[in-house]
Amino acid sequence: MVVFGAQVCGDLSAGAAREWLVTDGVGGYAMGTVSGLRTRRYHGLLVVAEPGQPARRHLGLAALDPVLTLPSGASVSLATHEWSGGVVSPEGHTLLERFELVDGLPRWRWRIGPVVVERTLAMVHGRSHVGIVHRLLSAPDEVKLTLKALVTWRDAHAERGASGPPPVVASTADGAVVERAFRLHGPSWRVGGEWYRGAYAREEAARGLNAAEDLWFAGEFGASLRAGEAVEVEAWAGDGEARGARRIVDRARDRARSLTHDACDDVDAALVLAADAFVVAGAQGAPDVVAGYPWFGTWARDTMTSYEGLFLATGWCDEGRELLRAYAATLSEGMLANTADTGQTEYNTVDGTLWFLHAVERHVTATDDEDLAAEVLPGLEQVVAAHVAGTRYGIRVDPTDGLVTQGAPGVALTWMDARVDGIPVTPRVGKPVEVNALWINGLAAVAGLKERLGGDAAGLHRLRERAAASFASRYRIVRAASDVQDAAALYDVVDGPDGDDPATRPNQLLAWSLPHAPLRGTPVPERLFSLFTPLGPRSLAVDDPAFTGTHRGSPAERDRAYHQGTVWPWLTGPYVDALRHSQAKDHRELLAGIEAHLWEWGVGSVSETADGLAPHRATGCPFQAWSVAETLRVRRIVG
Repeated sequence: MVVFGAQVCGDLSAGAAREWLVTDGVGGYAMGTVSGLRTRRYHGLLVVAEPGQPARRHLGLAALDPVLTLPSGASVSLATHEWSGGVVSPEGHTLLERFELVDGLPRWRWRIGPVVVERTLAMVHGRSHVGIVHRLLSAPDEVKLTLKALVTWRDAHAERGASGPPPVVASTADGAVVERAFRLHGPSWRVGGEWYRGAYAREEAARGLNAAEDLWFAGEFGASLRAGEAVEVEAWAGDGEARGARRIVDRARDRARSLTHDACDDVDAALVLAADAFVVAGAQGAPDVVAGYPWFGTWARDTMTSYEGLFLATGWCDEGRELLRAYAATLSEGMLANTADTGQTEYNTVDGTLWFLHAVERHVTATDDEDLAAEVLPGLEQVVAAHVAGTRYGIRVDPTDGLVTQGAPGVALTWMDARVDGIPVTPRVGKPVEVNALWINGLAAVAGLKERLGGDAAGLHRLRERAAASFASRYRIVRAASDVQDAAALYDVVDGPDGDDPATRPNQLLAWSLPHAPLRGTPVPERLFSLFTPLGPRSLAVDDPAFTGTHRGSPAERDRAYHQGTVWPWLTGPYVDALRHSQAKDHRELLAGIEAHLWEWGVGSVSETADGLAPHRATGCPFQAWSVAETLRVRRIVG
């Protein structure tokens, strides 16, 4: 459980910078801030994903504003909104005395003298359905509670305004249907019918995007309450019936407790619940992984990098098995489909497929699932054959040294894939260090699976031995015999268009961290230690001329900084693994900064990125799958 008091909740600079997330298991969610202020276009109480398409989301119920009418007749709004021009009104956050996250569910408590009101919400797992409970905890007399529904129906990445037609709201006996897309249900519905113009999202402004939209006041629910009584409101998309908001909350709490019953401490429990948020029902009914909330969908690279932490460290092996089988079916020309977020299936990574080899081998090792190994092994062998022969985007094994090379105009195939105006910021054409660490690891993985099933893996071993020997001779940087610090550091890319790239990046960590890494067990170069921050390694050394210390501004500014010094928490996993196999020390302390970060931004989760310069303010998605997965994985390993 995490608790914030009035000092945080009542200060918009503090409370609105901390976000909460509740997911529905099918790609949708409810999301907002501790203070109740909507700071993103993505914030709302019902964000609906299309069936089997987690990246295609619509915002429905934007807000449910509580208004109290006290025994004196005074009216007090508990909501908080910011409007274009900078006005904050109403200022319900100033009445918040407490916010807490209990069993992964947010709970607010407002106090107006002796009157105390509490709000809790939860979602139905497996359906786009939210339940919101307002309970009057104390009051000297009866009070009236009105709940104003502010709605829209638009793409989660866009805005909708009063210049167009208002949402179509059809009233029912117990609420309304909005745009034939979602339902509102609760007591004593009264029709509204006006625009709330100029709702302002400060985080969108900070990201250089349009920050204003208009919301439609569809109507309001109401009830007179005495202490101990509650009002229940629900909203859901698609077919279905009301389930009772209190029942939804109780079931969500029971589910959370079942997921965390064997957690070793509060941090472990928080990470398990955070991991659960990313596992969703995919397009073919098999589980899939949302890369990050609020704006990402499913990405194979992120999924496979996250696989051990999300499915093996948690014990969700059955779900993981079905995910691996579904992804194996997407193999084409020796490549794994990366994403369909853009509307079409894309094969556009050099590393995602190699992470898949790693994930399958880790799964079989952990579960002894030889049936899965036998099912997918032909596809894995085809991956190897296609890389040797050559496949899309110039991805191929160089016959001169056995290492994987890659690159084509206008594409960025490694995880450092940001582009500005269609031009890759870090194209890394040639032989990236982590790609070849993954290739060597993957060859060993496939060989091990083949031998486990009684096959002859001699050819795979020969490929690996040659690649490993070339890796040892090609990647090491030795500037001078006396230069001890750089004696074991590695090039980031060899055989690039401009030769070998000596930039100090964390990519080389995989040469030590992977189970079958070419340098596993040898000393990690001291220069890599300078990359580490409380939230993980920087993506580029501070003394590099291209280093950019903040990841902020317009989309182009952020993309230019994305991999040029920005901190990536997911790399803490490879960092800990690399040191764990080469140095005898307490590796748990390397996680202290991320553990504290759980309560700083995306409450109970780990962010996508952070500034490269102190104080390393979080950036990107507040809730990121591989950041959570790698933290959970190595934390459970190091105890």
